[in-house]
Amino acid sequence: MKPLLKKLRNSKLLRNKYMIALILFAVWISFFDQNNLVQHRRNKQRLKALKEQRAFYREKIEADNLKMEELRSGVDNLEKYAREQFNMTRPDEDLFLVVEE
Repeated sequence: MKPLLKKLRNSKLLRNKYMIALILFAVWISFFDQNNLVQHRRNKQRLKALKEQRAFYREKIEADNLKMEELRSGVDNLEKYAREQFNMTRPDEDLFLVVEE
């Protein structure tokens, strides 16, 4: 172990002040900085999740817009939707709901 330490101490690479500064800078940026490598990875994963979520909501908005256009296209479509979704009836009609168990 001691010969290895001697080699490291006598190494020209570690005696160079610019190389020491570069190594310290790299260590600082990699681990101690506010935007270190761990934080960078978390941000990248979060960005990916947000992009997937954005794509999901865009598809949902597009489907809802198509449904709105269908409802606006005619009174018959609007009446059908109101009857199916909200159980609405005309004043002279009776509504019977069958609940399956």
